[in-house]
Amino acid sequence: MRTRPSPRSRRHRRTSPRSAIRLTSGFLAAAALLVSACSPGNPTAQAGGRVEAALAELPRATPSALAPYYAQRLRWRDCGVPGFQCATMRAPLDYGKPGAGDVRLAVARKKATGKGKPLGSLLVNPGGPGGSAVDYLQQYAGVGYPAQVRARYDMVAMDPRGVARSEPVECLDGRQMDAYTQTDTTPDDARERNALVTADRKFAESCGAHSARLLRHVSTVEAARDMDILRAVLGDRKLNYVGASYGTFLGATYAGLFPGRVGRMVLDGAMDPSLDARRLNLDQTAGFETAFRAFAKDCVRHSDCPLGGKGASPAQVGDHLRAFFRELDAHPIPAGDAHGRKLGEALATTAVIASMYDEGSWAQLRTALASAMKDKDGAGLLALSDSYYERDADGRYSNLMMANAAVNCLDLPPAFTGPEDVEKALPAFEKASPVFGPGLAWATLNCAYWPVRATGEPHRIEAKGAAPIVVVGTVRDPATPYRWARSLAAQLSSARLLTYDGDGHTAYGRGSACIDTAIDTYLLRGTPPPPGKRCS
Repeated sequence: MRTRPSPRSRRHRRTSPRSAIRLTSGFLAAAALLVSACSPGNPTAQAGGRVEAALAELPRATPSALAPYYAQRLRWRDCGVPGFQCATMRAPLDYGKPGAGDVRLAVARKKATGKGKPLGSLLVNPGGPGGSAVDYLQQYAGVGYPAQVRARYDMVAMDPRGVARSEPVECLDGRQMDAYTQTDTTPDDARERNALVTADRKFAESCGAHSARLLRHVSTVEAARDMDILRAVLGDRKLNYVGASYGTFLGATYAGLFPGRVGRMVLDGAMDPSLDARRLNLDQTAGFETAFRAFAKDCVRHSDCPLGGKGASPAQVGDHLRAFFRELDAHPIPAGDAHGRKLGEALATTAVIASMYDEGSWAQLRTALASAMKDKDGAGLLALSDSYYERDADGRYSNLMMANAAVNCLDLPPAFTGPEDVEKALPAFEKASPVFGPGLAWATLNCAYWPVRATGEPHRIEAKGAAPIVVVGTVRDPATPYRWARSLAAQLSSARLLTYDGDGHTAYGRGSACIDTAIDTYLLRGTPPPPGKRCS
């Protein structure tokens, strides 16, 4: 199960991974193909019928062994980015054994810029897991959040443990990553299936070999505990926070562990912590199908749509795309790549999936598909795929994909234990998405070979006693289904659900004045939106 940073961060960084596939739904036709794992009346029922326990609150008193971490003073320095300061924070590698060593975490801030009563710090996280919060702060939130919010808050970010500047998880090198991202995830025979299993094993073993010390300690619970240390060393009594995508799971986890320390918290593009890995991936598969149907309806309205003319149905558009993918599977096409890569089915599928995160990418996707389908030029689709994987022109990858797998495989037991499990589940995934289902099912196999056992389990998060928390859900979000927002809002004791009836991943800052006003009002005044608030 994977998510990615929110579109706002990607627009400014032009970056993310194949391992970062988490999906969307909403209440449209494709999503309705699935029986929801959680309904408004019973938000914690699992596919197997069991009800998971709630995340337990930690003791309110700081354990003496952690006191030195909470008492540390950050030494701020120039970041090399005008207006921003950076520091390094220490946290225990293992909270169960605080004396066993530290992990060093990168922190950045931009001080409040305006008049009026200061509101403290506002911590931001763009998701992933594996997205750099520091990059997000410096390239978007610290300059692009509403001026009135930046005027009253010190804008702050911390790369979670294992991510970017915070002792990053390391696995494959650039050339090996090129091979991995081109691995066929729709195997047609035993040879291709074995090649996929071998690739996943090699990726997992490489992570274990290069990041053995850290790999057992990059869970979301540990990252949330790091956030509480940061809150304390910043001098804030409570944590004010805006998290997008996976950042909602991180924020909700903090609320569950430290409900009395929750300040103003926005969870945009919410995840549902009560679901297991298979259910999460199946829901997301339906979500991408929902997003693709929206894209298909839009595509055929344009004369440059290469997937069908005016009046073509989403199913017909999907058939044309699947036929194109099959062509590429048999005969990859040139892509003008300096490293000799061609565009095959795997990279082309990644390019299309990447474009589902933001409807602003649909025109670019149409152009890239037309070039590939009509002119046999895969350069446009390869560029979209490289952006998704955070691969630069020199063939270097960020660690997003590695950190993404490391966190996900630690947070939940694997969705599948081997290829036989995947094959049994293929009909359900194909039903959820005829276009993406098989590939997304096989892509979920990677955690089966992870070198360390998962430490987390599905659970509810209630955060009893927390201040009001705003949970935001987008009806046709391709990466975090709207039903997840409803479920999380039903679990959190103090949540208010804010609905965006629109497309794309997350809602804040996407152009809806209604959404932005509701969130800004909450951040500045502490007044959450009224129950049932819905925006377009």
